[in-house]
Amino acid sequence: MTSPSSPDDGAPDSPRPPRWLPRALAMGVVAVFVGIFAWNALGALNGLFVNLLIAFFIALVLEPGTVWLVRRGWRRGLAAAATLLGSLVVVIVLIVLFGNLFVQQLVALAQSVPRLYASVQLFLVERFDVVVPDTQNLLRQALEEFGDDVASGALLVGTTLVGGLLATLTILLVSYYLLAAGPRFRAAVCGWLTPARQQEVLHLWEVTQAKVSDYIGSRVVLAAVSTVVTFAFLAILGTPYSVPLAVFVGVVSQFVPTIGAYLGGALPTMVALTAQGWPQAVGVLAFVIAYQQFENLYLAPKVSARALEMNAAVSLLVVLAFGAVFGVLGAFLALPVAATIQATATTYFRRHELVESHMFRDPDVEV
Repeated sequence: MTSPSSPDDGAPDSPRPPRWLPRALAMGVVAVFVGIFAWNALGALNGLFVNLLIAFFIALVLEPGTVWLVRRGWRRGLAAAATLLGSLVVVIVLIVLFGNLFVQQLVALAQSVPRLYASVQLFLVERFDVVVPDTQNLLRQALEEFGDDVASGALLVGTTLVGGLLATLTILLVSYYLLAAGPRFRAAVCGWLTPARQQEVLHLWEVTQAKVSDYIGSRVVLAAVSTVVTFAFLAILGTPYSVPLAVFVGVVSQFVPTIGAYLGGALPTMVALTAQGWPQAVGVLAFVIAYQQFENLYLAPKVSARALEMNAAVSLLVVLAFGAVFGVLGAFLALPVAATIQATATTYFRRHELVESHMFRDPDVEV
């Protein structure tokens, strides 16, 4: 029994702190350090998460081909290996056929950058009286800033090559595992869920599988068509570096929403302007606009009839957000991720009929 002259610790009139305070402070410090460690660990695993995401979407794209082979009597593992290796062979063949020409023209384009920059610099001075720094000043500043980091830069390049090789192997192995496991992987995931949840997850998986594979497939087809048509036009026009410019236009126009076509068309237009003149530049610009209209009105609806369509503003925001967080790969993965999110939303959220309101339509024209 505590005497009145020595009140309990933690009482309002006690000079001592509560007995639980040191333990609470220690637990708070431990929680802070654990949080810092978890945050740093997530940052270090950022690249691994991106690789796993790439492997997951590769598996989604190749799943229809694997299922097609399984239906014709192939074993699941052999069918997965055939679809994955067949895709790699196609990519390697394309690189072998067009890689040499692509690299040569890309190197020539890089060597012509100073001349193109000088032409743009002269154009800005003559037309708008805007003075931009000379190439020599830019090179001097670059050497002053990065000249002391040559050794570290070479080490960084070597580390990047090794990291890229490891990332590629990781993506291929995980993709093969997801393709080869197939139903067993889905069964392992659903084994932790109730029967009702299993039905929801399987339905969502099926919807995501169909929508994302169709979406990525349609983007690849449209990018290939855009690349071939653009290359043919630039070759007929005589624009230099037609191969890398056509690839740039095809990839950017399909995987950067809303503004991708105009970003992709800006580079060949500038090259035609500086290397050939105003008529050729106007011709390239007119071709880019005309082809974009043809693709939007006729080609894309036929190729992507079953693909998941997204609001242009939402898809652009998703690309910018993923690019800021995960870099270039994140920007390319943003559209499949957005397609997955939209497939999830259409599965779990039901749209309702709209009420009658003037806020849903523009006002009538006043006479």
